[in-house]
Amino acid sequence: MDATISPTFQVWDYAVFACLFVVSSAIGVFFAVKGRKQVSSKEFLVGGRQMTFGPVALSLTASFMSAVTVLGAPSEVYRFGASFILFGIAYSFVVIFTAQLFVPVFYRSGITSTYEYLELRFCKVVRVAATLIYIVQTILYTGVVVFAPALALNQVTGFDLWGSIYATGIVCTFYCTLGGLKAVVWSDAFQMVVMLVGFMTVLVQGSWSTGGVNNVWHTSQAGQRLEVFDFDPSPLRRHTFWTITVGGTFTWLGIYGVNQSTIQRCISCKSETHARLALYFNLLGLLVILLCSVFSGLIMYTFYAACDPWTAQYIKAPDQLMPYFVMEILGEYPGLPGLFVACAFTTSGILKNNNMHFVVYFACTSMAIAASHMGGIVQAALSIHGMCGGPMLGLFSLGILFPCANSKGAAGGLILGIALSFWVGIGAFLYPASSNSTHPLGLSTEGCFLANSIISLSELTEFVSHRLVEADSWYSISYLYYSAVGFLGTLVAGLVITCLTGCTPPEDIKPGLIQPVCDIFCFCSDKMKRECWCGVDHEEEKLELENPDFMLAEGRRCSQEISPSTMEKRQSIALQDKAYSNAGFVSDSQAF
Repeated sequence: MDATISPTFQVWDYAVFACLFVVSSAIGVFFAVKGRKQVSSKEFLVGGRQMTFGPVALSLTASFMSAVTVLGAPSEVYRFGASFILFGIAYSFVVIFTAQLFVPVFYRSGITSTYEYLELRFCKVVRVAATLIYIVQTILYTGVVVFAPALALNQVTGFDLWGSIYATGIVCTFYCTLGGLKAVVWSDAFQMVVMLVGFMTVLVQGSWSTGGVNNVWHTSQAGQRLEVFDFDPSPLRRHTFWTITVGGTFTWLGIYGVNQSTIQRCISCKSETHARLALYFNLLGLLVILLCSVFSGLIMYTFYAACDPWTAQYIKAPDQLMPYFVMEILGEYPGLPGLFVACAFTTSGILKNNNMHFVVYFACTSMAIAASHMGGIVQAALSIHGMCGGPMLGLFSLGILFPCANSKGAAGGLILGIALSFWVGIGAFLYPASSNSTHPLGLSTEGCFLANSIISLSELTEFVSHRLVEADSWYSISYLYYSAVGFLGTLVAGLVITCLTGCTPPEDIKPGLIQPVCDIFCFCSDKMKRECWCGVDHEEEKLELENPDFMLAEGRRCSQEISPSTMEKRQSIALQDKAYSNAGFVSDSQAF
């Protein structure tokens, strides 16, 4: 392979690239103009709760199958093998848990933000703490999703990398600030179609360029890329069956089950049934994109089996492999490279949550500098989601699954969960796991004119020799377990503190705010269900769903039987359910 060959964008590529951005922006402008007289928070944030499951399903898929997936997943398969496909098992568990446990609670409570739930269930302090963590998570993750498409643009056009990063942030922020949730959902639906077309173009042309599917299969098998099932139970191994299925489930459940971006889309649906259908149809989209990513990685490995451009230093980072490959196989077809790069840009996921308008653009794009030092973009993105999403998953699970949990337990558990997850995450950033844990597969430069891998290997040897002993134990745990660490820390600490400080009185909990896991299992006896409800009257929720005014009527009837504070809380919750008001204007659920 000649290192001097470096195809770049042509006029038609720029035209296609620009056209797709114009369409996305036009969608935002359209909904901004159409809804200029509809200024209520309910209309802007949850689309008036009139969305159907189709566009919401496409929006969910496009939002979380971002440039990180388009560029990073094929690179992961190229370097570490097709075990990445096991994420399909994790996705399935995540969608089921989200649809059956979390969405029903959020949908029925009438909230517009998941953090309103925390105030209703616990107290305002817990809500504020969780909101701050979400802001930190968004800023960190935005750095990754800004860096990823900018890296692609740098590879295929030669634009300065950091100039590309700031330009990317400006362009991708524009349409997200217009039109509310409807604009975001319909833009996502359009971008999902673009994403699939871009992937299919690469798959078809890539298969032809590598000699067909049979050759891809045999070459990948010879290069150990098809060794999918590794049942090594060690948590230090980067990718095994257990780290991907178990750790991946915790990681993606933090992204899907309690993430504001996901829940905001789900509660925008016209009914709870539509919300669940959106999640299940979204699962089909996730699996299709996953398959496309894995096969793209295998095709790319076959194409570069004799000359790895990263080891040979033709490119600067592994995540530039995909755009480099696209330019080689599609460079002679004007417009097609532009389509693929636009596919990475339009699904970059930047600021697709309208609650993030206040996040400072400069801070988000500046985080891309840190992202460039966090290894592969897939690992960087999932590490961030794990460090922040794991404790958040534990916090919401504490409130939804355990009626006894109190606000002190929630706050204390969140603090410990965040401390544990950030401890292991930051430690891994400072002391990256060695090849003994990551198990990268072999790459060849025999067919290259230039091979500089000897220098890289010597530098790696020097780095490993100065590692701390602790770096090969706690800090080397798979990045997919960060979420599980934060989840377990939050949940266990929250329950212990609750037991020490006293459980929440049953009369202080609205039944619609909890969903004990036994409810979804038909084999659980009525006695077991009553015990799991911890004294909360389950029948009350059924009456509320049948008659929205039940809470107010019940409050008047029982005003002489319960405390004034409990009566005030019930009335405020009932009013919120009817008016969709901001929970910030109601009294705390409990005194912290």
